[in-house]
Order: sequence, then structure tokens, then C-alpha cells
Amino acid sequence: MTDATYSLIRFQEPGDTKARAGLLVGERVLPLDGDINSLIQHWETTETELDELAVSAGEEAGLALSAVEVLAPVEPAQVLQTGANYRKHVIDLAVAHREAGQNAEEVRAKTAAMMDQRAGKGTPYFFIGLPTAIASATDDLTLPAYSKSHDWELELAAVIGKEAFRVSPEEALEHVFGYTMVNDITTREYVFRKDMPAIGSDWYRAKNAPGFLPTGPLLVPAKFFGNPQDVQVTLKLNGKAMQDESTQDMIFGVAKLVSEASQIMPLRPGDLVLTGSPAGNGQHWGRLLQDGDVMEGTITGLGTQLIHCKDEQ
Repeated sequence: MTDATYSLIRFQEPGDTKARAGLLVGERVLPLDGDINSLIQHWETTETELDELAVSAGEEAGLALSAVEVLAPVEPAQVLQTGANYRKHVIDLAVAHREAGQNAEEVRAKTAAMMDQRAGKGTPYFFIGLPTAIASATDDLTLPAYSKSHDWELELAAVIGKEAFRVSPEEALEHVFGYTMVNDITTREYVFRKDMPAIGSDWYRAKNAPGFLPTGPLLVPAKFFGNPQDVQVTLKLNGKAMQDESTQDMIFGVAKLVSEASQIMPLRPGDLVLTGSPAGNGQHWGRLLQDGDVMEGTITGLGTQLIHCKDEQ
């Protein structure tokens, strides 16, 4: 018997309104009993069964991937998002927003030193997203008419496997089931409250419109994914690469993020921990999302997102 790699998906068959979990082996989908969160929660007992199923699957087993509609692969109860977690991204933003008369290279050097200090002694910056914003990796993205400042941010996301509450960084990855890909869409003009500057950011309005978290297509178990700190995050807009960065550039790695997030609230099976977005979002380029745009997102080993944008009618 030889090993077989696989990923998990959620899907619907044509004419069916029921979402199902599936084991994806090559281009074949093997339907599974139970919902995705139950499979994750009971992984200690289902892993061996799924390993054996993947090994024994023939070329005609199950359903053809092309014959089903692939949905978002996760159904989290909680979504934790991470801000300002890529070194180059933060430095670029500091330079872009420097005050008149400030030297760009001096700002760059000062910010780089701050990021290095933060990596050693600081803590991640988290905020909460809503699961209702999750969409599939191919759903059209409707750009709300209330703004023209919608932006992209492709991110690696860790999916919690077993409850994590106040775990150490050394323990944290034992609580990660696997990984998926999320594009964290943001309405830039809503990030900061101009009417109440003392309150600061307004992540609810900026990030939680319908479809603002395209997710998937794949949920890859950690044992098949490899090192989460050595994968490439690439987003192309209309065929042109806008983000193209390694997760090596993270200020806080996945283990630190999961550990720190768990210090305040218990993370439960199926929950998402987004890890931040690398340099190259639309604000950086001075080019935000428009009607007719096509975003193609890839992260090593996690498949491809293809999102068509359309203005709200």
C-alpha cells in the first residue's frame, strides 16, 4: 500500500441544494458522510479511514471534479483576521503615507527597525470577521455601490483542528488541522472612522459585505501542506501579478498567531485564523477593484481562486 495525498472540499451536485464534504484525490471527488466541521473535530478517528480511502480510490471512483460545484471548504463559527503582518507590506505603507517633507529612505529604515523590534517583543494585531462574508473560490464578487475603494488582500489561513485555549507557540501547530486560502476584500474608505477618529478602525463596515471573504477551493490537511512559513502568495489582477511574496516575510508566523489568538478566546474546530496579506494590494498600486476585473489567486499547494468582479446594480 502506498500513500496518497488528498485535500478536503465542500461541494454540491447539479440540481442538489445540499452541501456535502468530499475527499479530493486527483480530479475525483469521493463523497463523505458528515459535515466538514465534524470531520475536522473527529480527525483522530477519521484520518486513518480517509487515508485508506484515498489510497484505494480508482481513476473512476466517486465523481468527476468538473461535474460538481465547489463551495467554500470551511464553515467556521469564528473568523480571526490579522493586520499588518508582512514586513515589506508595512514598510511600503509607511513610505506611501509619510508626511510631506519626510525622506522616503529614512521612513523605510525607521519602519524596518520598528518591525524587527515588534517581531521580537510585540504581539499580533487581530480583529474579528463574520462567517457570513465567506464565499467560494469562484463566486462573482459584487462591488457594493456605496464605495469605489474596494481592495484585495490574498492570505494564507490556518484552520483549527482541535480546541486551542491559551496554548504556547510550541503547542500551537498541533491544534491546526490544515490550511486554506482567503482573499480578504476591504473597502478602504471605511477602514477609519472620519467622524470619530478617536475610535480608530471600523473593520465591520470595511470587511464584511457579502462575498468579501472568497475562500478555498481546497482545505489541505497540515500533514500534506508542509511548512506554512515557506509558501508563495500570488494574486494576479487581469493577468498582471500584483502580490507575489513568500510567507517567510511574515512578522509573526502561524504558530505565534494561533497561540496569541488563543490567549483571549478558545479557538474551536473549523475556525479560521487569517495570517495577514503581503505587499501589493490595490492601495499600494493606486488601482482599486473595478467592474469587469478578474482576480486570480494562488498559494502554493492550495489550488486557484478565480473571482470575477461586477458593480452592484
